[in-house]
Amino acid sequence: MHRATSPTAEESRSLLSAERFGAGTGTGSSRRLLLRLGISFFLFGLINNVLYVIILSAALDLVPPSTPKGIIAFCNIFPSLLAKFGWPYLLKGRIRYARRLVGCCLISMSGMAVVAMFDSLYMRLLGICFASFSSGLGELTFLQLSTRYHPPRVAGHSVGYFASGTGAAGLVGAFLWWELRGLGVRTGVGLSSALPLVIPATYFLLLPHTSAFEAFEDAAAPAAYTPLATADADDADDAGEESVVASPKLLEALSASDKWRLVKPLLPKYMLPLFCVYLFEYTINQGIAPTLVYPVPTPAEHPLLSKLIHSIRDYYPLWQLVYQTTVFLSRSSLSMGIPALPARLLALPAAVQALLLGALALEAAVGVFGGDATRAVVLVFALIAVEGVCGGLAYVNVYHRVNQEPAGADADVGSERARQEREFRIGAIGLADGTGILLASVLAVPTEVALCRAQVRRGRELCKQL
Repeated sequence: MHRATSPTAEESRSLLSAERFGAGTGTGSSRRLLLRLGISFFLFGLINNVLYVIILSAALDLVPPSTPKGIIAFCNIFPSLLAKFGWPYLLKGRIRYARRLVGCCLISMSGMAVVAMFDSLYMRLLGICFASFSSGLGELTFLQLSTRYHPPRVAGHSVGYFASGTGAAGLVGAFLWWELRGLGVRTGVGLSSALPLVIPATYFLLLPHTSAFEAFEDAAAPAAYTPLATADADDADDAGEESVVASPKLLEALSASDKWRLVKPLLPKYMLPLFCVYLFEYTINQGIAPTLVYPVPTPAEHPLLSKLIHSIRDYYPLWQLVYQTTVFLSRSSLSMGIPALPARLLALPAAVQALLLGALALEAAVGVFGGDATRAVVLVFALIAVEGVCGGLAYVNVYHRVNQEPAGADADVGSERARQEREFRIGAIGLADGTGILLASVLAVPTEVALCRAQVRRGRELCKQL
């Protein structure tokens, strides 16, 4: 089965006009091509991440009350981290995108089906591990797929919309489970297991072929001749067949030393800032935010706040709603036309996150925002909104910058080696955010316990009532 057909040469030339002078001046066909690309990657990000959110939202319904909820968080993170480490760092050769995405779809559907069909805790945790592994491998694959599009602005376009889709998954997943939970775990999760089918349908039926944009790049600026992959060649790759005219040079795989050479400059420039952002962000969300509780506001004194907060259990969902909304908006910054952060400022979100972690931890422990609960709630609301903005900006800008990295000096821009280098670079970054999330999940439990004990020592026992 083939993906959507590529446009004619005339459409490619009109796309050149749209990209060079702005989409508003391009033809309708070129705008539709970019729209299809954007929608495809948005759906990839949305569907790939939405099951992760549904599982976290359904955590209370999936396991017995005596089971620590952190075990679900661990099973939802660790398999994803294994995928992000194993595939780019240990495997070699070309990526068979169609085969991998169909595999991810089947694994994800199987995992959700196991969760829905079995009441056993261990079987449900196994199903969650399947879905997590598929989500991690899927995210890695879509980011790598974005590097196959050229010129760089088109590749950046796909990354921007993918990041926007991952941000939307937080809101959509929470809303879906809110609507489905009334049907029970079996039916609700069972219906959710059909969502991964959207991914192969989008890949085969909606996603424009890379050859469309390669032809447009070739028209943009004359350069030395480099053989371009055709639609048939790419389809042969997906089927596991090599082109009969491919030379050994085109089929070479990156060695371990090649990968280490490529990853070394990424460590301080991209991976460390992203690791820190996710470490601080998820420590706040899982370890500090649950302790940021205040007395329930009365309608007479706080008419607006009382409409949102009806019990002390409503504070944590409120913080998560604020966080997910601002993450979605900031991850959508590139797709909304906001310029990317300069490379020298990529560490700024991590620095701000560190300050936010300190401020919110102090508020939870000693109440630095004062005795006025309304003022404290407003300040926490604002700080968590900034936290979401920083987290979203870090994600979309780091992956955008890596996507735009030029090929190595020893690789031709259109060669198979250059393609593999681009795929490896963006795939290698995923280890940083996955490790940050995993470490944060380990730190969150003792952090929450320590902050709650600090509140009890100063006479506030609301955290004990959750």
